Parts: sequence; structure tokens; C-alpha cells
Amino acid sequence: MSKAVQPSHLRPCGWQALLPAPSSRPELQGDQVADLVIVGAGYTGVAVARTYHRLAPDRRIVMIDAEAAGEGSPGRNSGFMLEIALANDASADQLARMSTLNALSRRAMATLKAQVDEHAIDCQLQRTGTYRAARGDEGRRALARYRGFLEAAGLSHQRLEREQLDAALGTRYYAEGIFSPDCYLVQPAALIRGLVAALPEAVACHERSPALAVQRDNRAWRVSTPKGSLRARQVVLANNAFARPLGADASRLTAIYTYAALTASLSPGLTAAIGAGPWGLLPSHRLGCTLRTTADGRLMIRAQYSYERERDNAAVAAGLKSSLVARYPELAGIEFERVWGGTTGLTYNGAPLWGEVAENLFVSAGCNGGGIVKGTLLGEALAELALKRRGVDIPGLFGTPSWMPPDPIRKLAFDAIRFHEQRKGRDEA
Repeated sequence: MSKAVQPSHLRPCGWQALLPAPSSRPELQGDQVADLVIVGAGYTGVAVARTYHRLAPDRRIVMIDAEAAGEGSPGRNSGFMLEIALANDASADQLARMSTLNALSRRAMATLKAQVDEHAIDCQLQRTGTYRAARGDEGRRALARYRGFLEAAGLSHQRLEREQLDAALGTRYYAEGIFSPDCYLVQPAALIRGLVAALPEAVACHERSPALAVQRDNRAWRVSTPKGSLRARQVVLANNAFARPLGADASRLTAIYTYAALTASLSPGLTAAIGAGPWGLLPSHRLGCTLRTTADGRLMIRAQYSYERERDNAAVAAGLKSSLVARYPELAGIEFERVWGGTTGLTYNGAPLWGEVAENLFVSAGCNGGGIVKGTLLGEALAELALKRRGVDIPGLFGTPSWMPPDPIRKLAFDAIRFHEQRKGRDEA
């Protein structure tokens, strides 16, 4: 199989920069043997390792990652942990399936919280609920569809008008919104660092050890890294879009970059102006802005997308600042302290690329932006599949990813769809 393209970021992770320097784990050195190799020390990989060890405690598990814990994509997300199905998985017409998805999401969230509590992971985990809001017609239609799902599923929520959103969030930018209690906020880099540190001692973890190739070695697999290799009967690819050169189906998975920025800690007056207490807001339209506050009084904004390659972060910062000031004119004089990009695995129809792709070679990729709770759910189920345990029917619940044409057609299609969606959702940008 061809050499892998590894994660590469123009700027350090903003969440990671707020934490003390992490303890370093060694790179993989020399040739080693394991029962299971997990490529990717993110939420999915951690869930695979934890579940596989619980079910088969005598087997040797080795996890490798191209970066240090907290610096890669798991630490670069916005830190929303939804207890119910994501909006792109939700359907008011399939309530039995949605009820199962909601129950599984709650179970995965409970597992994560139990890990945080048991190991005293200092990651600012708090059940804050989440807002969704819309300004224009397209966003309001999307909001109405999501509200229809919540109502049909009997899930608690509150409809909010402009004045109520202004009181809660300190902005009159949005025309209407919804508040749902079923969400936690977390410092994502602190969470993934803590979860990796909390893995059983039997799970060996090597950082800065990218998988360069995964190749057949008689009835086993050999995973090559810059300074060593691992021979194992089973391999799990849990490195999202970077799994493509290692054996995942590149015709059904692509990578996009998204961008975020954090302000410095705001003054008490500005903190009061943008709403009391920690809160998070998800956009009703896919190209809208994600917003949240932090425990130390910062404001984070996340928006903009690019295909397969990271954009210049200075240009990104200007666009993020414009979106922020449109919502909070009083922050016009506030500069961003951190701006960064991160990747997510994307499939055309939103279904994850999941399962056994060759004998004893497994993959879970394409969370489509739902990395923490959904990634945990998918990882637990993949460990059960690898051990031939009866588990969750992931394809039956989420579907299977549809085919996408190769580049350059794929990039042209992505740019056309993005342009079309940006026009439709321009009021939400």
C-alpha cells in the first residue's frame, strides 16, 4: 500500500496551548509484536483500546499516533459532547432508529463521564446544554427540521425568540433558536490527554510514530513507522481520513479542514455582555458558525472549510473576526490569541466508513464532525466486531458511505456544493 499522508498543521492547537506541557511518550523503536495495533490515539482509538482490553485482557495492544496526545484532531475540535444523535444523523421519520441512536449516544457519554470522574481528568467537563440558532430563511428552515426531530422523539428542548437569545448569549444577531439540555462542554485537548493517560498499563502508546504503511505479512499485518514496525494479527485504523492510504476506501472518504479561534480572557464587563455562564451554540446551517465560551472567560468561534489542504491561517482569522464582530460588535477591538485549523473525515452521505475492510483489518473513519461521543460509540462497537462479539449494527443504524468520484472531479464538486451552500446560508456565516 502507498505511503501515507500524515497530519500537518500550520499552527499549534489552541486548546493544547492553554494546558501545561504534556508528558512525552516514546516513539516506536525497533520491530515489535502485538495482538492488536491501533493506528490513531483519538476518541475512537481510545474506545477501541479500552473495550478490547476489557473483553480480552491477556492480549497485547499497541497504539500509535503521528502526533502528541492533544495536538492532533481530537484536541482541535470545539468540545461539544452531545448526548443525543447529531443533527446530520437525525430524522423525524425514523423514530425507532433514532431512539436506538439516542440511547447509544447517552451510553457512550456516560462511559466518557465515568472515565473523567474515575481518573479525575481535569478537562472542565460540564453539562451546559447547547443552543442552535438561525438568522435567515435557510437557517430557520433547518432549525425547524431539527425541532421536528426533537418533538417527534420526545426530547426536551425550548424554543427561543430573539430577545431570549439576546438575554442568554448577549447577541441580537439571531432571529430564533432552540435550547437542548442534552450536551456537555469540555476542554477537548485536556480530555483526550486524560483519556490516553487513563488507559490500562497493558496498552502501550507511542506518540510521534506515524503509520507509513500497512502490509500483509503472511497471516498477520505489519505496520511500518519511521523508526520501527509492528507485526500483529489484527489492525484497527482509527486515524480518520489519514486511513485512506493504509487500506480504507478512498472512494468513500475525504478530508476537510475547519478553523477555530480563541480570544484572550475577556474583561468582566465583556464577559457579562456575552452571556453569563459557560454556553455553546451550534449552527443550524452546516456552513454557519459554532460559538462557545470557556471556563476562563474566552470566546471561541469556529467556521470556514477547505478541501484537503489547510488555508492560510491569517486569511482565515480575518474571516472569523468578521463573523465574530457581526454577532458581537463590542468585541471589534479584541484580537484572537489563538487561531488554528484541524481535519475531519467526511463522507458524501454522512454515513461512517466502518467495519472490516480486509481479513483482520478494521477501520472507523468519517465521523463527519461528531468526533467525541460518536467516535467513542463507533470505537466500542469496532472492538466488539474485532473480537467477534455480538454488538451494535453500525451500518444498520448509520448506513454505509456512498461513492465519490476521484479528484479533480471530487474537488470541483466540493467547491460547487460549498459555493451553493454558502449562498443559501449566507445569513448564518
